[in-house]
Amino acid sequence: MTEDMRAQFEQAVADVMKLSKAPDNMTKLALYALYKQGTKGDCEGKRPGMVDFVGRAKYDAWQKLAGTSQEDAMAQYIDLVRKLREADKG
Repeated sequence: MTEDMRAQFEQAVADVMKLSKAPDNMTKLALYALYKQGTKGDCEGKRPGMVDFVGRAKYDAWQKLAGTSQEDAMAQYIDLVRKLREADKG
């Protein structure tokens, strides 16, 4: 992974906090999963129980990215944030 990619990723992480309107829940899950895959790699640990709805949704979203390289996940995160920023401007 290049330093440029890491810098772009870190900038995207900062930019997502500056959106004037919070993304919908599905987009938030996608951002979460891509962030985790990009920073930690494949999902680890046990799936949260039935009563932990949020934890379970986060786990499942991250688990779906299993096998995606950290660099690819970062690139997808950067692209998604770029699209959100463009929509935020319009």
